[in-house]
Amino acid sequence: MEVKVRRDELVPFIAMAIMEACTIALTIMAKTALTGGMSPFVFVVYTNAFGSILLLPFSFFFHKNERTEQSIFSWPLLVRVFFLGFTGIFMFQNLAFVGLSFSSPIVVCAMGLLIPSFSFLFSLLLGRSKLDWRNTSTRAKVMGTIISISGAFVEELYKGPFIRPASSSSPNRLLKSIPKLLVYYNLPDNWFLGCVFLAAAVFSVSLFNVIQTGTVKKYPHVMKVASFYSIVGTIQCLIFSLFMERDLSAWKIQPNFDLFLIIATGIFGNLIRTSVHVKCTQMKGSYYVPLFKPFGIFWATLFGTSFFVNSLHYGSVLGAAIGGVGYYTVSWGQLKETEEKQNPKEERKHVKSIHHRQEDEYNVPLLINEEESPV
Repeated sequence: MEVKVRRDELVPFIAMAIMEACTIALTIMAKTALTGGMSPFVFVVYTNAFGSILLLPFSFFFHKNERTEQSIFSWPLLVRVFFLGFTGIFMFQNLAFVGLSFSSPIVVCAMGLLIPSFSFLFSLLLGRSKLDWRNTSTRAKVMGTIISISGAFVEELYKGPFIRPASSSSPNRLLKSIPKLLVYYNLPDNWFLGCVFLAAAVFSVSLFNVIQTGTVKKYPHVMKVASFYSIVGTIQCLIFSLFMERDLSAWKIQPNFDLFLIIATGIFGNLIRTSVHVKCTQMKGSYYVPLFKPFGIFWATLFGTSFFVNSLHYGSVLGAAIGGVGYYTVSWGQLKETEEKQNPKEERKHVKSIHHRQEDEYNVPLLINEEESPV
C-alpha cells in the first residue's frame, strides 16, 4: 500500500518534470530553426496540421469508453471551438513564435508565468471574482499579480550582463562559425519587441483558458474538444500565413532538422504532453499541472548555462525568478479560494472563532477589523 502511494506521488511528479524539460528543449530547437531562417508562420501551420491529423483519431480512442449527451456539433459548442482555435492556436502560437524569434527560451518561460495573473484580471472584468480585501485568497492573488507583472517588467527592461561570458569568441562570431549548433538567442535581436509579442501571446492564452473552462463543463471530452479546436486553429493559421508568407520557397521543407522539428513538435505538443496533462489532472486534481510551469525556468537556466556560450543574461533569470514567486502566490490564492468555496460553513466557523479570540484578547473593534480575515 505504501509503495503504491509513493508511486502515485512519484510518477506524476517525474512525468511533469520531464514534460517541462522536453518543452524547453523543443523551444530551443524552434529558436534554432527560426534563427536559421524558417518562417514562424510556416512553422505554426505545419506543426499544427501534423498534430491535428494525429490528434483527431487519438481523441476518439482516448474517450472510447466515455459517453456524453452533449454533441460537439451543436451550435453553441461550435462557436466555442472557433474561439478556442482563434485564441489558443492562431493568436497564441503566432505571437509566441514571433516573440521567440526576437528573444530567448527563458523569456518565453518568464512571460508564461503571467497566465494566472491575466486569468485573475479576466475574472474581475467578467464579474466572476470580487475584490474582498478581508479575504486571504483575494489578497494573495492581488499581491501575486503585482509581483508577476513586476517580474515581466524586469524581464523586458533589464537584460543585464551575461552569466557566463565567452573567453575567446563573441556570441555573434560563435554563431557564424558553427551555425549547426542549437541556438539560445541571436544577435542582433529586438528584446523589447519580443517581450511585447510574448506578453500578447500570454494574454491570448489566458482568454483561451477562460473559454476552455466553460467549454469543458458543457462537453467533458477534453481530447475531442482539443482535436476540433486544433483543426479550426490550423485553418485560421493557414489563411493568415498564406497572406503573411507569400514566398513559396519558404513553404518547401527539406528532409532535415526543420522537418524533424515539425514532426517532433506535432507529436509531443498535440499527443504526448496533452495526454500526460490530462492524466495527471485526473490523478492529482486541476491545480497539479500548473504547479510545474515554473520548472521551465530551471530547465531553461540549466540548458542556457551548460550548453550555450553567452546565452543567458542575469536580468532574464532575475525577472523569471520574480515571476515565479508571483505565479505561485496567485496559484496559492486560487487554491485557497477553491477550498473556501468547497467548505463555506467551515470557513465561516473559522472566521468566527478568530473573531472571538480577538475579542477576548484585545476587545478593540479596530484591531478586530484589521485581523478578521482567515489565515
